[in-house]
Amino acid sequence: MERPAMAQAHRHHGALILVNHAGLPTRYGSFAIYSFAGGGQEGEHVALVKGRVAGQRDVLVRIHSECLTGDVFGSRRCDCGEQLDAALRKIGKAPRGVLLYMAQEGRGIGIANKVAAYHLQDRGLDTVEANEALGFPADTRDYEFAADMLRILGVKSVRLMTNNPRKISELQAHGIPVTKRIPLTVKPNPANRRYLETKREKLAHLID
Repeated sequence: MERPAMAQAHRHHGALILVNHAGLPTRYGSFAIYSFAGGGQEGEHVALVKGRVAGQRDVLVRIHSECLTGDVFGSRRCDCGEQLDAALRKIGKAPRGVLLYMAQEGRGIGIANKVAAYHLQDRGLDTVEANEALGFPADTRDYEFAADMLRILGVKSVRLMTNNPRKISELQAHGIPVTKRIPLTVKPNPANRRYLETKREKLAHLID
């Protein structure tokens, strides 16, 4: 397995570094997994890479923020687990692609605060109102790390699977061109319909 050429990440308070890599056979196909750390943030990010991406343009990419409840436990309060599954299926069928799995649980507030936000949502607040009631912004995530990871992997430009225009603008602001947006929508259910409406109406997600 070829290790990508290292490149300097751009965070002024410490470089994000590639820690290690290994093969990862999955039900979606064979990937390589790369772990990253540093950059002044707690937690570790990983990339799943299909095929050769170093030096390539228009690479199929998904940036996915970790969601323990949706990705692992199958929560129907959000669409995260279904989006992760759909993205990995698409990348697994492509000649090359990258899934960045970012340590930014609960839009960046962590699992304990996310559960507290769920408690407030059970009492009538939407996801944005719940985060703000806990003293957080609606979304604290930062995608500069994602740009750093793609740069370290040698990706030149991406076709990004996302409904979130902020991911596009932040990648491009940090030097990773986005040549195409690919929608990644799943069918709503009664438990996540308000969640999806809030994404569209308050966070400007591109959801029909």
